[in-house]
Amino acid sequence: MTTLVYAFGVMAAMGALFGILLGAAGKKFAVEVDPRVTRIRDVLPGANCGACGYPGCDGLAEAIVGGKAPVDACKAGGPSVTKAISTVMGIEVSVADGRKVARVMCGGSSEYCGSRSEYKGVPSCRAALLAGGGFKSCTYGCLGLGDCARACTFGAITMGRNGLPVIDEEKCVACGNCVKACPRGIIEIVPEASLVYVRCRNKDRGVVVRKICKVGCIGCQACVKVCEAGAMMFGENLARVDYSKCNVCGACAAKCPTKAIADLRPQAAGTAEEEAAV
Repeated sequence: MTTLVYAFGVMAAMGALFGILLGAAGKKFAVEVDPRVTRIRDVLPGANCGACGYPGCDGLAEAIVGGKAPVDACKAGGPSVTKAISTVMGIEVSVADGRKVARVMCGGSSEYCGSRSEYKGVPSCRAALLAGGGFKSCTYGCLGLGDCARACTFGAITMGRNGLPVIDEEKCVACGNCVKACPRGIIEIVPEASLVYVRCRNKDRGVVVRKICKVGCIGCQACVKVCEAGAMMFGENLARVDYSKCNVCGACAAKCPTKAIADLRPQAAGTAEEEAAV
């Protein structure tokens, strides 16, 4: 019994000694945390979405203080967070005006663009693309298997019944995760105010596009000719919008014969409904 008590006493004494040594070592070798890291971490949204390229908001805060990341690296936070971080860092930055959102540059839903084969593999756009280049008739269009929706950590993307992603722009923070997830590259981050954009990425000639998609760009350049602001560009058989020049007049969308150009202006909604009723 005495031996047992003695053994417990020795173990307790050794535990206390090691505790003291560890405490002293912790103080001696403690790494001081720059207070700016904590302040920046408190400013960041805490989404830990990884869109900045760093492992969570903690990692980004350390990278910004360490000079490895710019003060505007947090896309989820937007201009307000950039301004707050620049204040913490004591530097001045020019923050671009205007909110940005993700938009789907494809109108080829199941109603307008069919399939050239039946796919029964893993429900993933990337997997389907690897399996023979995808099953969609359009080799540039959305495959509709939801990789973008799964990549969105903000719940801003759902898959519509027509096979295309639906983006809730109120929830979208333009982090770009959906852009990275889309193997076809049909999602872009654009200014929220740019309510007119081309919903097509098919670079084939118009005669080919007509056969596979009812709402694809056929390269007629009617939009280019009617745009007085010079915002419509054309190249590789495809029309595009220069958002820096676009005044959102909607003339291009009204002129497009295949309705490949989306017009999200409130006044355009009534026109679309009237045309549908005729």
